Amino acid sequence: MKRRLVLKQLTALSFLALSGWMPQALATDTIKVGILHSLSGTMAISETSLKDVALMTIEEINADGGVLGKKLEPVVVDPASNWPLFAEKARQLLAQDKVSVVFGAWTSVSRKSALPVFKELNGLLFYPVQYEGEELEKNVFYTGAAPNQQAIPAVEYLMSEDGGGAKRFVLLGTDYVYPRTTNKILRAFLHSKGVKDSDIEEIYTPFGHSDYQTIVANIKKFSTGGRTAVISTINGDSNVPFYKELGNAGLKATDVPVVAFSVGEEELRGVDAKPLVGHLAAWNYFQSIKNPVNTAFIDKWKAYAKAKNLPNASTVVTNDPMEATYIGIHMWKQAVEQAKTTDVDKVIEAMGGQTFTAPDGFTIQMDATNHHLHKPVYIGEINADGQFDVVWKTKGPIRAQPWSPYIAGNENKQGL
Repeated sequence: MKRRLVLKQLTALSFLALSGWMPQALATDTIKVGILHSLSGTMAISETSLKDVALMTIEEINADGGVLGKKLEPVVVDPASNWPLFAEKARQLLAQDKVSVVFGAWTSVSRKSALPVFKELNGLLFYPVQYEGEELEKNVFYTGAAPNQQAIPAVEYLMSEDGGGAKRFVLLGTDYVYPRTTNKILRAFLHSKGVKDSDIEEIYTPFGHSDYQTIVANIKKFSTGGRTAVISTINGDSNVPFYKELGNAGLKATDVPVVAFSVGEEELRGVDAKPLVGHLAAWNYFQSIKNPVNTAFIDKWKAYAKAKNLPNASTVVTNDPMEATYIGIHMWKQAVEQAKTTDVDKVIEAMGGQTFTAPDGFTIQMDATNHHLHKPVYIGEINADGQFDVVWKTKGPIRAQPWSPYIAGNENKQGL
């Protein structure tokens, strides 16, 4: 009798599930999403805020009804600035936690570590940071800048009259794939502008490097050969000692301007910015941009930081990769709702052409053929409070070129 009763109950539940009347407690009422960011180690200075803004965005979406009528459930992991661990944590998120999408990674080496896992398991990664290009993957949407949306415009500006007319260049970066590939592109670009190798100095330091005294002294010496600019692709907490050493050496922006591709408001939050006034950064967003959408984004972030009692909540700032994270999560939501499913292949198909009114001041679009956002470009000068005054910008969003035209063999590479 007991066996028959259990069978009848199971049959009834199966019928209810097929009829769409599964009790809420028994239904899958959440959609799991992964957050893959270093919360410890050398990259924590940059990535922790991306984890927090992702959680804020998920709360915002849930408060507005969720996705497909379900709440988003974040699953946060910490690869701890350990590049092979990104692959292991990605596998955990996709195979064990069964997340529908992953938002995360910062360095290109961490992204490339995890890529084989996303391809093998057909997972979906939204990558929110500027990078070196020379890559295009079906399983990735790149919401940060390609080189033609950051690096190339920045160097063009430095060479212009408004940017100081630089003739010599120091390419200074952390020793991994993003700086080396970006500098390969920039060297080829500089050659196309008539700059000789003798006027280009290339320097790399390991992650976590802290002693920049000799390097800054050599930059100062190199600059005596003509108007010099530094292109910095230093990543993580090494930026703090580098900028401090610039100040200690009295190397001002009027002498040798530095333009950074991985330094924004968050990295400058704990630094005395007064000696750095006038140095530059190139991004697709700055907190200082004035428009109603950005004001609302900043206010939302500050309120969230205060409500969650985040460290130094009273001084939190927004920055470019935070905006890219925010855009990516909202665009994924839109694509899921358009596809009416979280199925990866169907979401990928629906992502092409998605638009979003971004804090950067434009309604931006996801390119249907190359999985990159069309993004505006801004160049900003550091001011005394660690914010940026925009000194140059494009008229509107620029279509990404993931395959740089300055690299031989890329002529016929366009989309997927």
